[in-house]
Amino acid sequence: MSVKDNKSSQQETINTLPRHLQPFVAFQDYSLYTARDHAAWRFLLAQLRENLSKTALPVYLEGLDKTGISLDSIPKIEDINDKLSALGWRAVVVDGFIPSAIFMEFQAIRVLVIAVNMRSFEHMLYTPAPDIVHESAGHAPFLVDVDYAEFLQAVGELGMRAVASKGDFDVYEAIRRLSIVKESAKSSAQDIEDASECLTIAVESNNPPSEMALLSRLHWWTVEYGLVGKPDNYYLFGAGLLSSLGESINCLDDEKVKKIPLTVDAIETAYDITCEQPQLFVTLNCRHLSQVLAEFGKQMCCNVGGLVAIEKAISSECINTAQLDSGVQISGVFSSVHTDAVGNISYLQVQGPTQLSYDDAQLEGQGSEYHSAGFGTAIGKLQGFERCLSSYTIDELARHGIKIGHQAELVFLSGIRVRGDLKQVLRKNQKNVLFSFSDCTVTTVAGVELFKPAWGIYDMAVGESVCSVFGGSADPSHCPLYAVPSRAGAFSPPPLLTPSPPSSPPSSLPSEYDEYHQRLFELYSKLRTFRKCVDLSQRDVQRVLDDLEKLEANRGEEQPEWLLVFEALELSEGCDFTNDFKQVIIGQLNAHMKKNSDVELLISLGLTRLGVRDSSQG
Repeated sequence: MSVKDNKSSQQETINTLPRHLQPFVAFQDYSLYTARDHAAWRFLLAQLRENLSKTALPVYLEGLDKTGISLDSIPKIEDINDKLSALGWRAVVVDGFIPSAIFMEFQAIRVLVIAVNMRSFEHMLYTPAPDIVHESAGHAPFLVDVDYAEFLQAVGELGMRAVASKGDFDVYEAIRRLSIVKESAKSSAQDIEDASECLTIAVESNNPPSEMALLSRLHWWTVEYGLVGKPDNYYLFGAGLLSSLGESINCLDDEKVKKIPLTVDAIETAYDITCEQPQLFVTLNCRHLSQVLAEFGKQMCCNVGGLVAIEKAISSECINTAQLDSGVQISGVFSSVHTDAVGNISYLQVQGPTQLSYDDAQLEGQGSEYHSAGFGTAIGKLQGFERCLSSYTIDELARHGIKIGHQAELVFLSGIRVRGDLKQVLRKNQKNVLFSFSDCTVTTVAGVELFKPAWGIYDMAVGESVCSVFGGSADPSHCPLYAVPSRAGAFSPPPLLTPSPPSSPPSSLPSEYDEYHQRLFELYSKLRTFRKCVDLSQRDVQRVLDDLEKLEANRGEEQPEWLLVFEALELSEGCDFTNDFKQVIIGQLNAHMKKNSDVELLISLGLTRLGVRDSSQG
């Protein structure tokens, strides 16, 4: 399939997504992955399969085969999509971190988000940035488990409605900045230290944690870093563990890493993405995951509503939606609420652009452009009315003296009084959802004016109570939480949400590499080609190693190109090469092991996998 066909296939999937999600999707240009990227993928996947054959939940290995995740090369998103379609899922690629609410919404519609980047050679053991190893080889395989897939979707459905805070977006921006800085070869130690400090400040300032932050913790301790079984007999299933060669081994040390039975109390435990986790939670099985999630969901604002939920929305300083019992949805940044003495909401005020919707669809003419200066509405029962105002017919309203084209007065039990010329009654599904008044005055029982005639048309949302409050807008296609980006993956959010654009993938255009790396990747390509040779000669491999030695002669203290040497050893294992030649290669790897602790672990794992258990002896 050509590059053009690949892009066309990916575009077809993107076109099926909700409009407001499409800007967050990137394209996978497969030609941008270097031969070293593929070598790193092959090494990691082969080693993970080896390490996890006994420690991962057994369905993991089955899932790798069923979801298009091959060991030989980085997977193409089209191939993953073809496999996932049989499971009722789809896949798209994104460029780095995306906001939690957006990530959750993708999960809610059964779309697996996969980072397009391949982790750098320097960070093969662990990368703080999302990468294609973590997303495709970590999450995708478990989608073959129906209970896991349903849990992932359920988390997404709650997550896209969780109330976030401005502090959450500050933490998100700090995490993304740190991941970009750590992955960039141009970053100095001071750059990393500064970014780490910004994250620490953002996390410490984000207190108390919002619903989204608490749900993110539950997501982290299950989907990302979860164990399944019992505290003394468990398997790995969290994608963060499955995609980390180091932590997938280190987490098995029960003395260093505490194992805790999973309950909803896991939300009280914060996590640090910059280091290995000191404790992990163990779920009994995937059905147990859904039970814990349901317990958390019971107390969320979307399921509770009322004054407590509105107060959380106000303190969040972010866009949220209040849904009235009539079905009317008010979306915006809530700034204040009036109540009676027993806590019943009597008036809601939104600051700035506001959207009015019904059944998750924006009401005609009631978008954020029209309500750009804010919105306020009286809520509650009317004096002398037996039912909610929304349920009255036009004739019944007329018998109560409420007629279109005439002055009308509505007096609520709270004492709030709405008086003006009724211009229109908007109805949906045989319900009154919006009353529009001109020359209108709204006052409290104490005479405080909440709306004045000079302010224009007063649109009053009809409803007796706030039955639900959830994060974001009701109709994001008309009122997105983030503005449309200038390029795929680089979004430009409104003033309250201000993360900077994500970085470009580490695998840049080949022309952007310096001469050293261009020549280096040519050597990787040669070894990659040799894998297909039936009669590979020892001399061919020796020439590559000789060329590498010449190339690295003036590289100084930079990380040694051990992976290319290991590739040569791996090739020699399947060929009739002399034992002396193999020992020379092993000797080179032993020398590299002494220069870097991460490299030492990677090489020792690889040698063990090849059967060279005592590397010092060969």
